[in-house]
Order: sequence, then structure tokens, then C-alpha cells
Amino acid sequence: MDEGLFDAPGPGPAGRARTGGGSLTANTHASAPLAVRMRPRTLDELAGQEQLRSPGSPLRRLVEGDQPMSLLLWGPPGTGKTTIASIVSGQTDRRFVEVSAVSAGVKEVRAAIDAARAELVGSGRETVLFVDEVHRFSKAQQDALLPGVENRWVTLIAATTENPFFSVISPLLSRSLLLRLESLSDDDVRAVLDQALVDERGLGGAVTVDEEALEHLVRLAGGDARRGLTYLEAAAGAATAQGLDVVDLATAETAVDRAAVRYDRQGDQHYDVVSAFIKSVRGSDADAALHYLARMIEAGEDPRFIARRLMILASEDVGLADPTALTTAVAAAQTVQLIGMPEAQLTLAHATIALAVAPKSNAVTTAIGAALTDVRAGRIGQVPPHLRDAHYAGAKKVGHGTSYTYSHDEPFGIAEQQYAPDVVLDREYYQPTTLGAEAAIKERWERVRRIIRGG
Repeated sequence: MDEGLFDAPGPGPAGRARTGGGSLTANTHASAPLAVRMRPRTLDELAGQEQLRSPGSPLRRLVEGDQPMSLLLWGPPGTGKTTIASIVSGQTDRRFVEVSAVSAGVKEVRAAIDAARAELVGSGRETVLFVDEVHRFSKAQQDALLPGVENRWVTLIAATTENPFFSVISPLLSRSLLLRLESLSDDDVRAVLDQALVDERGLGGAVTVDEEALEHLVRLAGGDARRGLTYLEAAAGAATAQGLDVVDLATAETAVDRAAVRYDRQGDQHYDVVSAFIKSVRGSDADAALHYLARMIEAGEDPRFIARRLMILASEDVGLADPTALTTAVAAAQTVQLIGMPEAQLTLAHATIALAVAPKSNAVTTAIGAALTDVRAGRIGQVPPHLRDAHYAGAKKVGHGTSYTYSHDEPFGIAEQQYAPDVVLDREYYQPTTLGAEAAIKERWERVRRIIRGG
């Protein structure tokens, strides 16, 4: 049975840890949000994440074999990081403690570990310490977790939506098993909603949802089961308030305040709209580009996907005609990661307009394409002797680096000497255009090339 796989609400008052005797679902009451009531209780109830639930997987061994192991869960929102911590706690009868990196400090972390140690010594019962958004912890705060992990006073389960290799300290990474969680597919989210409609913990058959409305809710969920359940609860509440027992598309739209957008994130519309977006930016039509951007945003497209496309566009279609284009696109991608939606839609629009109105050049694209073509055709050649590594004993005896001319000692900082292998010595891969800032680059590059090659 595939039920929801999603994250729980935060720990409550700032700086306070939430503790419990078992899993988060143990004391769930009827007035709790639908996303909380439908939280999976076992690994077999999880939606998606088959790679984590397979027989013999580290997570299943941890749950079923009750092996002490600390986990670092990395994945997008709504994919089940808190749920996994709850399952580990509930199925292994460990005490559950949660701290949020948004509100807790070193003091709260140490207090939670000290309490876990006292519990272990006093009763022999182990503790699952769940740290949400661990990437927000400073180095000192992450260091405070190490004693509990090293001495196995706690089973640490830390969750992050950001790349842990950049946001988590190395000692913590090396002591934890890293598990990558993937966004749920639309089929996974649909299964979650279907189950919530009939399950006694959920809506218990009180309402049904027609196909169009269900597709709309799944699409807006964007691979986030928690969001999908929240939308379903709102739509069901709106239908009930009107005395209806069927949620239609109009009711669903009104409930979540979104118009249905004809856009399938995994079908033809996905590729058509993305293609039109890219070609509109390339074609310098900022208005059309914004239209397609709005369609993707309203349909629940992953903003990180849009940001990645803009970064590719910046090099592929703008290049050095506007050297700031890539900087703008990268800044937009970083902003999307930091602030999320809906605010990030402003940043995506900013970058889209900037790239659309920028002068265009594909000279970078054609340059690397031509170079790759030569290499793949076997035009490799030997590195000229004067360019070879000379930082070892005996290099001069074989003529490596002996005739190298240091560029900074020459007029204009440019030395006349051979750089390319003989086989591609006459190749001119980079052909700058006269568009935008690349016009000045073209003039300089032609002068530099003549000096280097003795023209």
C-alpha cells in the first residue's frame, strides 16, 4: 500500500526540541492536517523511493535489523525525510526527538544529546535525533552533533534539501550514510491522494474527486506529496461546504486559487512549452518567454529545472556577447535554491528578461563543438615540448619546458610561441561575432592570435 511520503511541520516554539515516545503518527488526532494523518507508518507504506525500500537496502536493514546507523537524507521538499525518521523511530521502538536547524542552537543540540545519553544509560532505550534542514546549522552547531554520533548515544537522522557535500561538514558526512531521495512521480502522488480519499485516517470516502480535478491537484503538487494532500484537503473542504460529495475541476481551482494549466510535466506539453521557452529567449522575445515561464510556474514545474535551462542558455545563446549573462543566470539559480517559491518567480522572470534582451552569440557553442569534433576524429597530437610539465628532476634533460617563454615578460603580456599540437595548429575554433560586447573581444582576439602565431 503506497501512502504519503512527506515532511512534518516544524518543532513548534523557537529553540525547543519536540520529543515523543515513538513515531510521529502515534498520537495523531482527527483534527490534524490530512498530510499528518496520512503519514506512512512502515517502509512498505512509502510512496516512491523504491531504491531505499528494496530488500537488503541500508534503510531496510536499519529498520528491520535494528542496526545502529546514522543517516543523512538529501532530497527535495515533500519526499519523506521526516517520515523516514518517524518510521525508524516507530518500528525500532526508539525514542523520537526532533530539532529544527531554523530555530535550535548549540545549546539545544547538546541538551538533546545529553538527554539521549541519560535515557540510554538509565533505561537502555535508544533515541532517534532528527535534525531538519541541517544545512542551516553552522559548523559549530554541526560539530556539536559529533559526540552523539561517534559514541552512538543517538541515531542521528539529518535532513537537507541542499547538496550535503557543500553544506555539511566532512566529519559528519563520513560518519553518516547518505541517502538520496528523489521527487515523487505524478503516479506516486496520485496513489497518495487516492489512498487519502478512502483511508479512515484520511477522508474516509466522504468525497470523491473527478478525473480532471485530480489531474489538476497532482500537477500542482509538483512531486511533493505533502503539498498534494494539502491541496486535496482544501478542495474536499470546499466541496463539503457547498454540500457536494464530488470535487470537480472548478471547485479544485477555487480551493487552491490556481487556474488549470494545460501542461503535462512528463508528456508532450512539458517538452513543447520548455522548447518554446528556450527558443523565445534565444529569439529575443521577452514577452513570449515570460508567457511560457508563467505557464511552467503555474503548472508546478520545478523552479530549479527552469534555472538550469537559463544557465545553459546563457552560454549557448548569449555567450560573450554579454559576459554578464552567465553571472545573472547562476545568481538566479542560487537565489531559487535559497528562497524557493513563490518569491523565486521574480528572480526567474528577472533572468529570463535579461537573457532575452541581451545580444546573442553562439560563438562559444560552435567553438567547443568544432574542437570536440577534431578530438573525436583523432586529431590529438603531442603537447609541444616547451609546454610540458617541467616540475620534476630530469625534465630539462629531455627538453621539457626549456624553451618556454613566460608571457608576462613579453610586450602586452603575450608571447609568440606554439601552443597547439601540430595537427591542429591552423585551427581557428573561436570565431567571435560583432554583436554586443563580443565585437570588442573579436578585435582583441584577432590581434592576439596574430601575435601568438607570428602573423
